[in-house]
Amino acid sequence: GMRKQELIFEILRVRAEKSGNIFSEGVLETLPDGFGFLRAPDYNYLPGPDDIYVSPSQIRKFDLHTGDTVSGVIRPPKDGERYFALIKVEAINFEPPEKTKEKIFFENLTPLYPQQKLNLETTAENLSGRVMDLLTPIGKGQRGLIVAPPRTGKTMLLQSIANSITTNHPEVYLIVLLIDERPEEVTDMQRSVHGEVISSTFDEPAQRHVQVAEMVIEKAKRLVEHKKDVVILLDSVTRLARAYNTIVPASGKVLSGGVDSNALQRPKRFFGAARCIEEGGSLTIVATALVDTGSRMDEVIFEEFKGTGNMEVHLDRKLTDRRVFPSIDISKSGTRKEELLLPKEELNRVWVLRKVLTPLSPTEAMELLLSKMSKTRTNAEFLAAMAAGKS
Repeated sequence: GMRKQELIFEILRVRAEKSGNIFSEGVLETLPDGFGFLRAPDYNYLPGPDDIYVSPSQIRKFDLHTGDTVSGVIRPPKDGERYFALIKVEAINFEPPEKTKEKIFFENLTPLYPQQKLNLETTAENLSGRVMDLLTPIGKGQRGLIVAPPRTGKTMLLQSIANSITTNHPEVYLIVLLIDERPEEVTDMQRSVHGEVISSTFDEPAQRHVQVAEMVIEKAKRLVEHKKDVVILLDSVTRLARAYNTIVPASGKVLSGGVDSNALQRPKRFFGAARCIEEGGSLTIVATALVDTGSRMDEVIFEEFKGTGNMEVHLDRKLTDRRVFPSIDISKSGTRKEELLLPKEELNRVWVLRKVLTPLSPTEAMELLLSKMSKTRTNAEFLAAMAAGKS
């Protein structure tokens, strides 16, 4: 099974190569001098030898911006040139080039609360997805935070969310963005997730983390302008904020923990880009925030991001130590305006469920919920059993 985008790419490629041309695709980065380059996802959108040159006249003609995914016919470098060059634009953001004329700029689109739910429930065994579907539903356009102490299974949770989305919502464009992660974790993600996995590992300089993140968010914004649904899973927003803190010029005002007062503005702009758009399309960002790392800076960063999301999942170390997965602290986790995502009956039952679970300790609550859930095959069945008073 191919995704729609891959199919379009293949068709255009075959058509171009029949007529003896080379066909390629990449994400545009415009440079201050007016020209730009198409960067490849395999290089995590960083400058590389295989980049494709795009001339200023093409950028003006098609009104291209950084982040536009451009597919087209390219020619090999002539004498004295170092890069392949784009000669004919076939598609912009997987649509015909003519269509870019009527798009509205991302900043001018109207943000709303998420209204369409992303279903995370897949198989009966996927309890993470089932628990999140009930207690912290994710809508298209959600801005979610997963608050995680070290080693609480946040990566597993992200993988489970990613796989649920690719299974249930093939129309969604999924990007997993790993900033400052371990190289083996990146490989693991690439092999277990059927989306785009973009990474900048911890041995790379902060400047590079920032560059990668900026390219990803620009690409996502351009796709949303074309009314696509995009999901970015970011691991982790704390590391991204640290990278910005390293590269931002010193303003002289330093908050506690060594965070520069200007440093958090750009990661907030990244996280704040998540929104459900009235005109169509949505950008969902679910980011992990690290807490209890023993670093004062991480606490400051988390406090700054705390109120900005409209969904929070808190993971708890005590649950992980007892091997309870997902290690979600139910009483602290939730989605704002969940009444827009869940149907009326389901909502009432979820409230009853919360009433039962709130008095218990986090571990007891989760263990009770999981034991009841594993007896049923689906959430619908679980809620029906609950309503019948068997719980």
